[in-house]
Amino acid sequence: MKKLMFAVCTALLFVACDKVKMDVKTGSDATASTEKEEWKPVDSATANKAWMEYATPGDMQKMLAKSDGVWTGENTMWMEEGGKPMTNTSTTTNKMIFDGRYQTSEHKGDFMGMPFEGMSITGYDNSKKKFVSTWIDNMGTGFMNMDGDWNAAKKSIEFKGKMTDPSRPGKDCDVREIFTFIDDNTQKMEMFGPDPKTGKEFKTMEIKFTKK
Repeated sequence: MKKLMFAVCTALLFVACDKVKMDVKTGSDATASTEKEEWKPVDSATANKAWMEYATPGDMQKMLAKSDGVWTGENTMWMEEGGKPMTNTSTTTNKMIFDGRYQTSEHKGDFMGMPFEGMSITGYDNSKKKFVSTWIDNMGTGFMNMDGDWNAAKKSIEFKGKMTDPSRPGKDCDVREIFTFIDDNTQKMEMFGPDPKTGKEFKTMEIKFTKK
């Protein structure tokens, strides 16, 4: 079954590659076509090996799996730089899916007196050598997408990405998150975004997670 899967993936890869080469040759915008990276063919053995490495969970996925379970969150939020902090608590349930390839996190709590629910999917892209994350919640209709690097010395991931800025219709804003694995039972998430008055980055949220 695995051999069949990788054969299909490889076939799809070659089809996509042929389309890219066709687009480069026949694209109506000559300038855009010349700016595309030149395609270099890959033999089937190399492609199969790459797909195997890409699809096989490793140490980074095993590290995520240690966070499986139920966690209590102590949340502190700021609406603007120097503003009065708001505090509350939440519950997070983490679970690895797809045979240990990704971790889902379901968050429940309250925000300004209203029920709050959110969900993220986090993984480690073996090919890009980066952590990737996406977030949705019941207080919006968009997605927040981020990727980040592992800092072994600090035992943390620094994510960077973008999310919808409803105050500027059609626009995104830059966001940054530092997720620190303090120990097997304690984690910390720090979120940074633009100050609504100045646009300068400030800490918008901090959550201290304790495993139940």
